[in-house]
Amino acid sequence: MLRWILSWFWMSGTSPDIAMAQFKVLQRQVPLLYALLSVNALAVAYTHHGQAPDWMTIGVSGVLVSVSLVRLVVWVLRRHREATAAEALSNLRRTTILSVVLAVAYISWSLSLNAYGGPYEHAHVAIFIAITVIGCIFCLMQLPQAALAVAIVVTVPYLVFYLRLNNPVFSAIALNMFLVTLVMVQVLLNSYRSFIQVIVSRGETERLSRENLRLAHTDVLTGLPNRRHFFLDLEESLDRARRTARPLAVGLVDLDRFKPVNDTYGHVVGDRLLEEVSRRFDALSASGCVMARLGGDEFGFFIDCDEEEAHRIAASLCDTLARPFQIEGITLSIGGSCGVAVYPDGGLTTHELFDHADYALYKSKSACRGSATFYSADHETKILSDRAVEAALRAADLEAEMEIHLQPIVHEPSGRVAAVEALARWNHPRLGPVEPDLFVAIAERSGLIHDLTLILLAKALRTLTELPGGMPLCFNLCAQDITNPQTVIAILALVRRTAVDPSRLTFELTETALLRDVDVANRSIRLFRSVGIGIALDDFGTGSSSLSQLHRLPIDTLKIDRSFVKVGAGQPVQTILASIRALGAAMTLDCIVEGVETGEQLAILRAIGFERFQGDHFAAPMTPDALLLWLAERNRALATTATGEAEVG
Repeated sequence: MLRWILSWFWMSGTSPDIAMAQFKVLQRQVPLLYALLSVNALAVAYTHHGQAPDWMTIGVSGVLVSVSLVRLVVWVLRRHREATAAEALSNLRRTTILSVVLAVAYISWSLSLNAYGGPYEHAHVAIFIAITVIGCIFCLMQLPQAALAVAIVVTVPYLVFYLRLNNPVFSAIALNMFLVTLVMVQVLLNSYRSFIQVIVSRGETERLSRENLRLAHTDVLTGLPNRRHFFLDLEESLDRARRTARPLAVGLVDLDRFKPVNDTYGHVVGDRLLEEVSRRFDALSASGCVMARLGGDEFGFFIDCDEEEAHRIAASLCDTLARPFQIEGITLSIGGSCGVAVYPDGGLTTHELFDHADYALYKSKSACRGSATFYSADHETKILSDRAVEAALRAADLEAEMEIHLQPIVHEPSGRVAAVEALARWNHPRLGPVEPDLFVAIAERSGLIHDLTLILLAKALRTLTELPGGMPLCFNLCAQDITNPQTVIAILALVRRTAVDPSRLTFELTETALLRDVDVANRSIRLFRSVGIGIALDDFGTGSSSLSQLHRLPIDTLKIDRSFVKVGAGQPVQTILASIRALGAAMTLDCIVEGVETGEQLAILRAIGFERFQGDHFAAPMTPDALLLWLAERNRALATTATGEAEVG
């Protein structure tokens, strides 16, 4: 029992939150306590001056009041600085001890004064002790150890002293004060329990609030900060970078082949893969680099460092993602691309830094997948150019300004034109000719591709009705075209209205477009094929998993990317081309080689076994009228050649 009492008085086991709450309340109330003691003590000393010895009315009271005033100043000064929980608890213990010491001093001094003066002075002492102890209990209500110690130290001697006087008036006052003190102590304990409940409840509320805030700023799957947290912290770090004139690197990382994993193995494996990616990123977070999952398979990071250090970090991220992952017994190779912008050259605001990093990421994925690209002045010029093109595209009369050019696809052994490919051309009144790759990509990013595709397809279908001999026509569709059900339906409706034979039409799709959403793309392809439209896989050999996707896609033709032709005539390239030719033959797919520009290239490709070609060696893209003239001249030349061979025979 004694051990428990001592432990309670010493505040053992008091939680930091409660100690801090008690200390904050006492910072406001203890100065009032010392002010009360000082004023009351001076009043008693004044009424007893001249009747009690000076050493009691001036000396002792002066010491007690001086100590009280010093403590008052100390507590007032503490209001202006923050204390830790340990410091708060130490101050509370010190206050309890000092309360006992001062209580002993004040009760001894005041009761000693009772030997001097008349009945009024004696009454003053009794009132002084009564009101002072009640005031102390009120001021120390949130520190019951001190309040109870003061009540015991003052009330017990007070009661014993006045009962021994055998004065009924003072005995009644002492008993009355004792009872009031007991009630006050009970009220104090009840109030303190309520105070503790409030603090505990508030602490739980704050804990839940912090937990909710943490969850609101945390990605549930990976445990990394989420998009909201990323931008809030980025804004703070950027403010700090501005004040200190230090660089700040902001980067975006996108997984290169995540969607095929999701489509092939399901979302459970995809989620496990994202968790493993986040674990690999944890090592970077420990080095001061803040990593976050921004959504889907996109991650972001920022760190206070210069461009050289940012290069190292970005390369480390790409290398980390290049290593295979083992998920539920499956080996997955995905890789990742990165785009980085560094303050201040890469942008002055969070919006600019993020957008510029995003642009650099786009360049990485389109030109050097699996590596990092840093935003530069050249990119700024390119963005300004892209914005000018986008503004012109939005304001353009697409029907009037867009044109279709045609490039023949030649069956070389017979010399006949097997088909033509429709290629988009835009000659803007102010910008002049705009590269197709540029305005098509901008149309995709800006949401204009739907209208552009339908306008160009309508022109291509009108051209198809003018081509001789049922010649087929190839037309390019992008990722948004085949994954947007509205666009697919609009395309089919347009083909039906034109009244051309759908079997004369082939849609060319890049593997990147197909992999954007394999299931939706597959449904769109089957819908096109159901009405007789052919499907060609364009730029074959440059995608991330061409061979793995071929068996899933109902395609008719492989168009081999021009990069294989431009690389040269080395044996490794010829071996790859021969393998593609054998694959096409095994799957009964037509093969067309793009980008043939010289007779030497043609000879090598013919030796491998290819028969269909497209490129400037035969004819560059031309207007429909120019194509009709070219076909007429070619047919005459073929006829002349055939006649000459017949005469020789």
